[in-house]
Amino acid sequence: MMQKSVFIHATEVAEELGVSNAHAYKLIRELNMELSKKGFLIIRGRISKQYFNERVYGRGKGGE
Repeated sequence: MMQKSVFIHATEVAEELGVSNAHAYKLIRELNMELSKKGFLIIRGRISKQYFNERVYGRGKGGE
């Protein structure tokens, strides 16, 4: 059984927002800086799906 990842990559961010991969990486860096300042562990080049949805769409888990 495959487990869904809690992180998304820049390619997924780029597809979701209709932007280039370079811009997606820039957005991820900015979001990760926010999380880092709050004391959260970050992974370069990836962002928490939950945090991405909260910051971009104003909604929480799973985009609901």
